[in-house]
Amino acid sequence: MEILIIGGGVGGLTLALSLHSVGIACRVFEAAPEIRPLGVGINLLPHGMRELTELGLQDRLAKLAVATRELCFYNRFGQLIFSEPRGHYAGYDWPQLSIHRGDVHAVLLAAARERIGAERIVLGHECVALEQDSAGVTARFENGASARGAAAIGADGVNSAVRKILHPEEGPPAYQGINMWRGVTRMKPYLTGASMLIAGWLEVGKMVVYPIRDAIDAEGRQLVNWVAEIQSPRNVMQDWNLAGRLEDFYPTFESWRFYGIDIAAMLRNADQILEYPMVDRDPLPFWTQGRITLLGDAAHPMYPRGSNGAGQGILDARALAGCLRRERDVAAALRHYQAARLNPAYDVVLMNRANPPDAILREVHQRTGDRPFARIEDVIGRDELEALSENYKRVAGFEREALRKRASLV
Repeated sequence: MEILIIGGGVGGLTLALSLHSVGIACRVFEAAPEIRPLGVGINLLPHGMRELTELGLQDRLAKLAVATRELCFYNRFGQLIFSEPRGHYAGYDWPQLSIHRGDVHAVLLAAARERIGAERIVLGHECVALEQDSAGVTARFENGASARGAAAIGADGVNSAVRKILHPEEGPPAYQGINMWRGVTRMKPYLTGASMLIAGWLEVGKMVVYPIRDAIDAEGRQLVNWVAEIQSPRNVMQDWNLAGRLEDFYPTFESWRFYGIDIAAMLRNADQILEYPMVDRDPLPFWTQGRITLLGDAAHPMYPRGSNGAGQGILDARALAGCLRRERDVAAALRHYQAARLNPAYDVVLMNRANPPDAILREVHQRTGDRPFARIEDVIGRDELEALSENYKRVAGFEREALRKRASLV
C-alpha cells in the first residue's frame, strides 16, 4: 500500500512521517518547484507538540524556538487584563514553542528526507485531477505526470486543488472585514524574554507579539514576531509571502508603548512585513469520498486567533495515520478518520469565529467603552477570564489533564 500526499507543507510532511512510523509507504507531491521558507511566526501548542514529540522532533524544534513562558492580555492603553503560564510552565508534559514557520517546515522536511527518502518528496507537481476506482487512485499533474496509489490525501492548503475536486461548487474563502499585517523585528528581550503578548481590540487595532528565536546576535537580541490586526475593507489575495506596506497600518499603533516595548519602533524596524486577509471557510459536509480525503487547511482553514491552525493539521495527520494502521481497508480507514476529526476540527473553526482566547480583549473593550480602567476586577472577574481561556483549551483539545490522559492518536 502506498499513499499519495498532495501538498508538502506542515500537515503533509507530518502525515508522511507518521505513515512511515507505522510502516506505510507514501509519496509527497508538492506544487512548488522549490522549497522556500514561507510566512513568519507560529505557535506549536502542547497538543501539537505531543504529536511532534512522538515523532522524535521535540529537541530539533526546541533548538530553533522560544519555549513560551506566559500569555499576557492588555488593553491598548497598556493595562494588564490577564496573564497565565503556558506549556511546561503551566504543568504540561509538552512545551509551547514559538517558532518561525520556515523553521518548522525545515525540520519536518529534513526528517522526511532522512526517513522516507528524498526521492519520495517530489517538487514541481501541481495536482489537477484525481481519478479513483475500487483498487486505488490516480493523481494527474499539470506537467503531464501521473502517480498511482491506494489513496490520495489533499494536504494542499487553503487554496486546495483537492478540495476543489471534491467540492467544485464551493466559492473562495470568506473575508470577514479583518486584515492582518505580520512581520519580524530584531529587538531586545521584553518581559520574561519568553512572553506572548496580545493587546487592544479589532475596532481600535489589535497587536500580537512574541519572540521566535533567541540570541540571534552578539547584542543578545531576539527575533520577535508581530501581527497587527485592524477591521478593514481591504481584501488582498491570500499569499504567504505577499509584501505589506507600513503606512497602511502604522498610524493605528504609532502611540503604543508599554512594558518595555516600543510598538511603533518595533514596526518601523521590521525586517519584513507581509499582508494577509483574515479568512476561513464554512464547514463542509464531508472531507472523504472513497479513497480521497482532506487534511489541515485544505479541510478546515480557520482564523489565526488561537494559535491552532498548524496544530489542528498535525492532529489530522496523526489521526489519519492511526486509522490507516488499524484498518487495512483504505476507504473504511478514511471514513473512520473523517468521523474522528471532522466535528472536532470544525468546533475549533467556529470557536475561532465566536469565542477565541482573544475574546477576553473583546469583553474588556466593550465593558469599558474602550477607556482605561481603575481595577480590572471591577470590569471582569478572574473566574470569568479563566473560564474563557479554559473553555477554548477544551474545545481545541489541549486542556492539560485531558491531553495527558488520552491515548496516542497513532
